[in-house]
Amino acid sequence: MTLLQPMTSDSATPQNMTSTKVLAIRNGSVLDQRDWLASEEPLEIRVQGRGQEFVSVAVTMRTPGHDHELAVGFLYTEGLIRSRDEIVAIEADGLRRDGRPCNVVSVQLAHSFDSARLKRNFYATSSCGICGKASLEQIAVHCPPVAPGPVLARSVLVTLPTTLRSAQQVFEQTGGLHASGLFDVAGRLVSLREDVGRHNAVDKLVGQMVLAGKSSLADHILLVSGRTSYCSR
Repeated sequence: MTLLQPMTSDSATPQNMTSTKVLAIRNGSVLDQRDWLASEEPLEIRVQGRGQEFVSVAVTMRTPGHDHELAVGFLYTEGLIRSRDEIVAIEADGLRRDGRPCNVVSVQLAHSFDSARLKRNFYATSSCGICGKASLEQIAVHCPPVAPGPVLARSVLVTLPTTLRSAQQVFEQTGGLHASGLFDVAGRLVSLREDVGRHNAVDKLVGQMVLAGKSSLADHILLVSGRTSYCSR
């Protein structure tokens, strides 16, 4: 498998954050200052099966960074691949001359696939993992039931959110994005990914594990950040 990583930017502004000017009110005074916002840009995922042309299978809104992992995680969770051995090459396009990402990941597979089954009618927003699905059948989960996991001590369980939060470097500067964390049974953080979309953060983490040849994680714990939900009446 060939993995072509994104190029490194010469810009002082990281891809996953955007600097902007804001008005801050302090003790009745209005001040001009700079602030960091979590970036959100579209990512197009293109896939080529054996003997097939490249097909655009999805456009999702995400925070730039770890785009090759996001693409692989998306294909894995959608059931198009089951292991890294099915991937011939991944090309995560580099940066434009202005330092901004090109927002395209191309994946070549060792087998052909049914593009009509996977392709979404619209782009997927960062807030919803099923946006753009064309039918109820496409929403159905096509995977084995989750097997019994490890028994976790309560003393370990209660420490996980704090550990996850303390490791969120981009959230620390922006306060505006989700995280997914993979832990072992002792409560040690194995890996973490951040994104404005919670499902994107999970796909990035899944993609990282698939590329590392670790698609079976039955002895690990997945923790995702949350927020207070809302309901419409």
